[in-house]
Amino acid sequence: MSIVRRIPQFPPHTGFFTALRSEVDREVAAIGRARDAVRAYAKSAFIVLATIALYAAYLWLDGWTVMLVAMPLGLAMAAIGFNIQHDGGHEALSRSRFINRCAAFTLDLVGGSSYIWRWKHNLYHHSYTNVGGVDADIELAPVGRVAQFQPRKWFHRYQHIYLWALYGLLPAKWHLRDDFRDLVRGRIGEMPMQRPRGGDLVTFIAGKVAFFTLMFALPIYVHGFGLAIAFYAVASMVLGVLLSVVFQLAHCVEETSFHAGGTEDEWAVHQLSTTADFAPRSRFLRWYLGGLNFQVEHHLFPRISHVHYARIAPVVRRVCEQFQVPYLVHETLGAAIRSHYRLLRQSGRAMAEPAAA
Repeated sequence: MSIVRRIPQFPPHTGFFTALRSEVDREVAAIGRARDAVRAYAKSAFIVLATIALYAAYLWLDGWTVMLVAMPLGLAMAAIGFNIQHDGGHEALSRSRFINRCAAFTLDLVGGSSYIWRWKHNLYHHSYTNVGGVDADIELAPVGRVAQFQPRKWFHRYQHIYLWALYGLLPAKWHLRDDFRDLVRGRIGEMPMQRPRGGDLVTFIAGKVAFFTLMFALPIYVHGFGLAIAFYAVASMVLGVLLSVVFQLAHCVEETSFHAGGTEDEWAVHQLSTTADFAPRSRFLRWYLGGLNFQVEHHLFPRISHVHYARIAPVVRRVCEQFQVPYLVHETLGAAIRSHYRLLRQSGRAMAEPAAA
């Protein structure tokens, strides 16, 4: 159930975000440029080539040996989302709009819609993070509940056990229902979305045709229906668990706040209260997740390439300390997972609170 049906208004910025942006701009100037990083392009090329190689192996192998490739291909598809599509969708990969759009289109090739993603993620999630009824990413009803103002079902008492498996079903739900439903309804949850027209509609259709051809039609032709569906199930489960858990560790942990009808904080402070970093010292996670373990920095400065997040993070933390603004971080992946687990357990047991006016 959603809580608000109108976009909340934030108080005006104070000196905090002005000072923070100035310090981050100075750090980025020392780096040289915020986008078009050679490291980002090199990593993107590696991920694309690896994905193509895995898909080719999927078609080339015979019988059930193809299942050896299912999990690696799911990991590769997630890497495309974390590193290429995400930066492109935020115009953080390049100063070229064309390059960013091409990078964003990789989401269509792995089953999503870059057009709908811009509305759901860029506009509603990034602007109104963890605001009930606006940020559809926190709406898990009826199977889950993360905020006290959301309605509670009796089975939510066990959500800290069963939701981890259900996270794996996200891609199938997304591939087979959500994008088409949102297109027909012209809404993301309860928030309005302009239906795609012209080039955006062509892109939407082309992406769906390409995905269903690559993931279903061609594999069914080569391997048969049963094997193709089994392969998709495993690859999509891997993809779903990774995408879901990375999001949850950034926004749905004990320390982050949730808002039923808006927020009293200015936008930048709201982002800091609803977002957390995790495992900032892990080079592997930083590389594989496209910097999304630095969600605080990403939410504050989404048009900076993810390869720079680790460098600007100490600057953000220092300015937050100066202004006494909370900076949420779990130093290890395990700590973040445990915090999300505890949130699920607590919110599954607590009774619903009345929504704020």
